[in-house]
Amino acid sequence: MTKRLTGRLVIATHNRGKLWEMQELLKPHGIDVVAAGELGLAEPEETGATFAANAVLKARAAADAAQLPALADDSGLCVDALGGAPGLHSARWAELAPGGARDFAAGIKKVEAALHEAGAAPPYNAHFISVLALAWPDGTTEIFEGKINGTLVFPPRGTKGFGYDPIFLPNGLSRTFGEMMMEEKQAIPADGSPALSHRARAFQAFARVCL
Repeated sequence: MTKRLTGRLVIATHNRGKLWEMQELLKPHGIDVVAAGELGLAEPEETGATFAANAVLKARAAADAAQLPALADDSGLCVDALGGAPGLHSARWAELAPGGARDFAAGIKKVEAALHEAGAAPPYNAHFISVLALAWPDGTTEIFEGKINGTLVFPPRGTKGFGYDPIFLPNGLSRTFGEMMMEEKQAIPADGSPALSHRARAFQAFARVCL
């Protein structure tokens, strides 16, 4: 039987953008959120062969170390013309900048260069995927997935998102994720219809079961 989440929850990420999004999604539910970095937890190496495996790996490491429930996300941009790349390696395509942060402007240039090298022509069909893993200290783990389809646009548009948001145009919309306020991108519709972003959609599945 699925357990309801109450009390304190570790967000098992060191990515500030993901952390902010998860904090905002959880805020209405009264969950006491603490980041893995605040607890001094190390970030495990992502050695899984799937998004789900990596999400479980991160959530399990945090739950075991903190002895608290832990929620982790593994997500990425998958481009059809690139055989699903950068996919699991989305963060690695963004070079490390001084201070250890990822330079996603460089990652975006790498995606564009790879499309040109592959001889691909617009529309560049792609999707964002997010897998959330909730790990409990007793060893139980649950997985929730969200996905959104769209196309890539160049040059990048907007500075409001993070990661590959400025080049991702959701199907049926006229603005990229980079042109949307986070509150719009992450909104959870009150009527239960699908949220906009991949992470918010994964969160909807998580909330229906655990909150």
